Amino acid sequence: MSILNVEHLSHGFGDRAIFQDVSFRLLKGEHIGLIGANGEGKSTFMNIITGKLMPDEGKVEWAKNVRVGYLDQHTVLEKGMTIRDILKSAFGFLFEMEEQMNQLCDRMGKACEEEMHSMMDELGTIQDLLMAHDFYVIDSKVDEVGRALGLNELGMDKDVTELSGGQRTKVLLGKLLLQKPDILLLDEPTNYLDVEHIEWLKRYLLEYENAFILISHDIPFLNSVINLIYHMENQRLDRYVGDYSRFQEIYAAKKAQLEAAYKRQQQEIAELEDFVARNKARVATRTMAMSRQKKPDQMEVIELAKEKPKPEFHFLTSRAPGKYIFETKNLIIGYDEPLSRPLNLSMERGQKIVLVGANGIGKTTLLKSILGLTPALDGAAQLGDYLSIGYFEQEIAPGNTNTCLDEIWREFPSYTQYQVRSALAKCGLTTKHIESQVRVLSGGEQAKVRLCKLINRESNVLLLDEPTNHLDVDAKAELQRALKEYKGSILLICHEAEFYEGLATDIWDCREWALRLS
Repeated sequence: MSILNVEHLSHGFGDRAIFQDVSFRLLKGEHIGLIGANGEGKSTFMNIITGKLMPDEGKVEWAKNVRVGYLDQHTVLEKGMTIRDILKSAFGFLFEMEEQMNQLCDRMGKACEEEMHSMMDELGTIQDLLMAHDFYVIDSKVDEVGRALGLNELGMDKDVTELSGGQRTKVLLGKLLLQKPDILLLDEPTNYLDVEHIEWLKRYLLEYENAFILISHDIPFLNSVINLIYHMENQRLDRYVGDYSRFQEIYAAKKAQLEAAYKRQQQEIAELEDFVARNKARVATRTMAMSRQKKPDQMEVIELAKEKPKPEFHFLTSRAPGKYIFETKNLIIGYDEPLSRPLNLSMERGQKIVLVGANGIGKTTLLKSILGLTPALDGAAQLGDYLSIGYFEQEIAPGNTNTCLDEIWREFPSYTQYQVRSALAKCGLTTKHIESQVRVLSGGEQAKVRLCKLINRESNVLLLDEPTNHLDVDAKAELQRALKEYKGSILLICHEAEFYEGLATDIWDCREWALRLS
């Protein structure tokens, strides 16, 4: 029996179509990887099936009493809510039952005998459900999950807006675990997770008995947990049995088959048109020629899918800097409290350093302290001479109403419209993306806009904070190639070992100096 039925789904934004007559069925126990290039509509699809978006056409039907848990990459956590509040919100439906039970008790005082019997039955049912879902031990269950995910060390009463990206993801994962849903919907769950917690999530999904749909560009992680692939491309959704490697084989074979059929058909049409052109003027062959003229119109013409623009990243380099990029002297990083021991670090010209370690121990804070964006609690960070720094932030403020064109023009006011469009197109963005507001783009497309700013400005040092988050497979591979080619120095935060392998000259494990290891 299917858990979810999607029939004849069509959706778009303005004149940009995302889906066209898409149908989909999810069965119990299926572990699905939802893949596709940035901007193909993966997150939009999730928002439609969860009811956050209404489709233009089509029907979405869930089986009765199915509880859905959704880990959304764009979830906004409200200021004033603590980690404990978020985790306890997993039991929202139980608190609603309790409220219903209390209202029943209040009404019993005025009820007649017949109503009383009905109310007592309902009260008993609610009480049984509360007991079955461990309502009276919620606090201990919350503490248990908090310990498992290392949230207790952060402080369960900590405001969620003060957490790093990885810590927020862990909190939302904890909430999902407590919900025990019948189906998990996970949108880029590994984006802000460190290696340790990616392994933990992998084990959890491998043992997960119910169905889940996973959006991820982390191919090793995807391969290890799924048994079905749904590929989103050109407004279609195609099903493939097996992992990502198997999908690539079948997809390449299908593509080659379609291209061969297209070439044969085009040749046949050309021959027919040539025959008609040569024979329609002669009386003896005119009838035959006119008969053949109708044949191309009766054919089901094969159309090849438009090739998506492949991103091209080429970082512009400026003059060589001095010997040292930066030096720190007894630098203590943090906000209200220290995150590190006194740090005496240095980076020399030509080094490509990767910062690794758990979420929340201060990797991003170190980058910002070196740049002077976040004041140090003690000590100092001294930048070297003749530096031209390019900085890629992990997160940007939401709700940017600028179009991509405006965003690049603000950065490079001397550029012509042709130069701006060309620069964005080289990053793998289509005309429709370029003319759209930044806020309606997917996470990967927004990252490409930010990379566009970075590659078109000369630099000799790059400070990159999780640049692979949200990027699709092609963009990630191209970025890796471009960074290997880059002649300047690089300080990189990244949790994907396969990305920085062969790129890094040095790896700094931040756990060696961090005061907090959560």
